[in-house]
Amino acid sequence: MTPIPPATSQRPSVDPMPAPHASRPARRIDSRQLLAGARELAIAHLGETYHLRLTRNDKLILTK
Repeated sequence: MTPIPPATSQRPSVDPMPAPHASRPARRIDSRQLLAGARELAIAHLGETYHLRLTRNDKLILTK
């Protein structure tokens, strides 16, 4: 009788397809330029409005 090897929980390795934009570096925009002196910015995306807010502690919050 041939011994059965122990089961492993590892999945076979699969090369994931790279995202179409993966080869380009992300665009970088300074938040001061984006906000242009304001504390809030409305962003339209796919028919929805998002709000980018600058907090009192100089942190950015993006909400829908």
